Amino acid sequence: MTATRTESPASRPSKGRGGRPTRFVRESVSEMRKVLWPSRSELVTYSIVVIIFVVIMVAIVAGLDIGFAKLVLLTFG
Repeated sequence: MTATRTESPASRPSKGRGGRPTRFVRESVSEMRKVLWPSRSELVTYSIVVIIFVVIMVAIVAGLDIGFAKLVLLTFG
């Protein structure tokens, strides 16, 4: 004889779509309350660091692009 697992109807997820958006919003709000939000000064500091990093990366990529373009023009004329 094989043992089977029986589940009560309440423990199974419903197959209908009713209640899913409400549950999603409730769980999202619950998770957002757990987040440690940065203070204004931390936010400003992080933003400045990101902007400086992006400017540096853009300068590096632009420099490489110009360098390779000149190299290609010298090579293929």
